[in-house]
Amino acid sequence: MLKSERPIIIGIAGGSGSGKTTIAHEIYNQLHQNDRILTITQDSYYKNNDNLSMTERKKINYDHPDAFDMELLVEQLQNLMNYKAVEMPVYDFTAHTRSKETIHTEPADIIILEGILVLSDESLRNLMDIKVFVDTDEDIRFIRRLQRDTEQRGRSVDSVIKQYLSTVKPMYNQFIEPTKRYADIIVPEGGENTVAIDMLTTKIRSVLTR
Repeated sequence: MLKSERPIIIGIAGGSGSGKTTIAHEIYNQLHQNDRILTITQDSYYKNNDNLSMTERKKINYDHPDAFDMELLVEQLQNLMNYKAVEMPVYDFTAHTRSKETIHTEPADIIILEGILVLSDESLRNLMDIKVFVDTDEDIRFIRRLQRDTEQRGRSVDSVIKQYLSTVKPMYNQFIEPTKRYADIIVPEGGENTVAIDMLTTKIRSVLTR
């Protein structure tokens, strides 16, 4: 198959722990062929906080749109859409700032962008061909976040609960849940919804074969 005129961009949004990453991986696994698919996580584009002390970094509201470097994300996505490679940032969740390292990322014909607020920015939405919102029960999202942050990010249970109640939950209600209205497809129950994932992959295949 010939390289398409420009890549297909799929945006997958939803609350923390909703199953966005699982859906992105499932789509990747079902459609992966000859390195034509690239998955990008918005978490890589948290702002660089080197100028702040560790105490100040820990106070940042990481569920607010201002925590992300949207300009860099849009810029790099546009480069990838023009089939230009980029140096993707790496975020260190233990140090609460951007790593000195980057990941050299080659373009692909299908780009899956997943993150809590990928549908909140109009300039980002305008680049997307398919917009997805993953709508998962609040209790399930909290449990998944608790497991992830304690097991993978070295957080204490108390700190995860405090952050969830003080910022994660209110930010979801204020900024994330309202972006559902921009979605072309709403997926209940995240990665466990195999019917929705099959529908998404079928749609993407139909776009690819045009």
